[in-house]
Amino acid sequence: MAYNIDFRQATSDAPACLTEYLNYLTTIKNRSQLTALNYYTDLRMFMRFLKVKNKLVDANEDFSEIKISDLDDKYIKAVTLTDAMEFLSFTVSERSNQAKARSRKAVSLRQFYKFLTNNKAWFAASPMLNLELPSPKNALPKHLTLQECGQLLHEGFKEFSSWMDYRDYAMIIMFLNCGMRLSELVGINVNDFVENIDPSQPDVKYLSVKVLGKGNKERIVYLNEQCVDAVTKYTEARKSVADPKEKALFISKRGNRITNRRVEQIIDDRLKACGLAGKGISVHKLRHTAATLMYQNGVDVRVLKEVLGHENLNTTQIYTHVVNTQLRDAINSNPVMDIKNDLPEPDLKQNEDKNSK
Repeated sequence: MAYNIDFRQATSDAPACLTEYLNYLTTIKNRSQLTALNYYTDLRMFMRFLKVKNKLVDANEDFSEIKISDLDDKYIKAVTLTDAMEFLSFTVSERSNQAKARSRKAVSLRQFYKFLTNNKAWFAASPMLNLELPSPKNALPKHLTLQECGQLLHEGFKEFSSWMDYRDYAMIIMFLNCGMRLSELVGINVNDFVENIDPSQPDVKYLSVKVLGKGNKERIVYLNEQCVDAVTKYTEARKSVADPKEKALFISKRGNRITNRRVEQIIDDRLKACGLAGKGISVHKLRHTAATLMYQNGVDVRVLKEVLGHENLNTTQIYTHVVNTQLRDAINSNPVMDIKNDLPEPDLKQNEDKNSK
């Protein structure tokens, strides 16, 4: 399992105190690099805002090009609650941030200044202590209906003419059946799969995969027959193009680990191909689809919490423990697996011919 980001390069513009905070997040708090990168992005915007407000940059300089590595600590120490409120107002007027995005930025500010207060003793009390979080609307998550899932799997894949068709199909099957996060799917390695035996039924074997979720927390995802079929055939098709040493399961045309952005583009293309574009469906909405369909088909919310790797699903923590057989049964109860689409066996020679052209 791995992330396809160069964390050091991505955060190279951070001033010393921010670099120290990011290291604290990844090493002490055991947050994933992806989570730390999200904090960095929010705080970089805030520090750019500080430079503009304090007239430390030319008024005509592109905001997205403003460097923050040279921001003096005195400006970070002089920040007040009013500055934070002005920044959040800026994210509305200049960046069109909705409440959810502003809330995340407010959390980033509170946590960063909490670190500066408690770990570096810069303040007696954090200036962000009373920073309130914007209240996002409690909208129901968008998702595909079961009929639309069938439309995506059939109309989006009318033929399997290359190894990439098998790859795309396997990724969508994993999203729709298992409710994986994008980063979890991209981070899967070929050796993360494990064949298991049910102690109560020694003759029953099933496949699971280890994924790395939020906060660097590992969890086991059980695969139903549809997932196993799709991954097995993709793995076979992958052999004609992948370097045997490549660890990543899902690869790009170049043969290395596929990026998050490329997966998003692929999903968009497949949605367009089957007439489902323009409905606000994204990769994350496929995760919502899996969760919604499992819940609608009787999966207990406590089991669903474990399947999705949530820390909180509006249930009390005391009732969150579930046994492995329940997790496996939850994936098997997803009605998407009943959408039949007999995959042809991969034609490896055809892939080799295409790659040689």
